Amino acid sequence: MQTCPHRDDRETEIGAEIEELHDYRKERSRLINKIVLSMAVLRLLSGSIEIIAALLMLRYNQIEKALMVNTGLAMVGPFVLLTTTTLGLVGLADKLSVGKMLWVLVGVSCIFIGILRK
Repeated sequence: MQTCPHRDDRETEIGAEIEELHDYRKERSRLINKIVLSMAVLRLLSGSIEIIAALLMLRYNQIEKALMVNTGLAMVGPFVLLTTTTLGLVGLADKLSVGKMLWVLVGVSCIFIGILRK
């Protein structure tokens, strides 16, 4: 039985293309994992700050000082929200259309207006 020489070349090309696709997927998953890790670390840091603030409130045991600590937390919360949202949007930038990206930004803006308005 005789094989076609072009078939071997084509199989080699297909194998190379499949390997390129696997490399692309590995690289892409590394990027997403780094973004998710960064988001999680920011949230862990934020949670740690919240716990430390609660312990400080209990330690001082004074309403005035507890209010001061709480005010400091009000500054940290929006910053963490904005940073984690930005990281998430960077990770999704190639998957979302411009219209959907604008809707997300409008939603985040509404959250900030609601938080910061007195």
